[in-house]
Amino acid sequence: MLDSKALRSIPLIPANTAPAAPDYPWPKPFTSAMFLSFDVDAEAAWTSKDPAHAARLVTMSYGGYEARVGTPKLLELLGELDLKATFFVTGWSVDAHPAMAEAVLKAGHEIGHHGYHHLLPDPGDPYLEEELEKGFEAIKRRLGVTPIGYRAPFGEFTEELRVALMRHGIVYTSSFRDDVRPYRHRLADGRPGTIEIPVTASYDDWMHGLSARFSPRSIFPKEHVLSMWKDELDEVREWGAMVTTVLHPQVSGRPMRFRLLREFLSYAKSCKDVWITTGAEIAANYRHHEAAGQR
Repeated sequence: MLDSKALRSIPLIPANTAPAAPDYPWPKPFTSAMFLSFDVDAEAAWTSKDPAHAARLVTMSYGGYEARVGTPKLLELLGELDLKATFFVTGWSVDAHPAMAEAVLKAGHEIGHHGYHHLLPDPGDPYLEEELEKGFEAIKRRLGVTPIGYRAPFGEFTEELRVALMRHGIVYTSSFRDDVRPYRHRLADGRPGTIEIPVTASYDDWMHGLSARFSPRSIFPKEHVLSMWKDELDEVREWGAMVTTVLHPQVSGRPMRFRLLREFLSYAKSCKDVWITTGAEIAANYRHHEAAGQR
């Protein structure tokens, strides 16, 4: 039974009131872009669903694969292809697997904020501030880095989170799925928020490549996913827009998915019109054109 009172309380305005993304050009000679990004959740991907999973050791081993095999193999691949990426890491992953996090930084990749325990941001969340502060603290303490980019755990957002990220100095976020170009958020009170680098939903490897006891789904064959990824990239190139990946070392760091990613990234790199880069670089390009337009 639907709650009529709850239905009447739904605001009759768009959930996102930011203007449409401006058509800022990409750096020459590029005419489209790919934000190459990874989410490093490790075991926190599973304990955030249920803290009792911490005692279920096989369940935890899905996340543990990131430090043992997945992330090292992905760093090796990125090095071979001479590509730089953004790794959104949970503070818990940095504390539990410091050598893994240090290896990402040493390889020259950007470190982004992904919460501490990978908790779902919910309206009125009492842990929101603690999750942000603990994440910043762990990354700073272990890596000496203060992230400027943030991706929300479970890809969810609230107005409280939008405001808190501005207060903490975050420059860009990458969680929303409502555009194909970067734009700037507008807070509920009308103030400008962070730059949003929207996620491309089809480039979330978790949806296509992981089957576990607590997320049972079929794994899609390489040919199906590769075809989908290449087709979307080709159309985005026609639009002069961008794609954003949401790749996980506990998925794409496994042999079958690794081969898929290697083939896709090799194809993307062969497209000389595509700027494959980090969130920090895309945000810097946006700020450059935004500042020029305000002069």
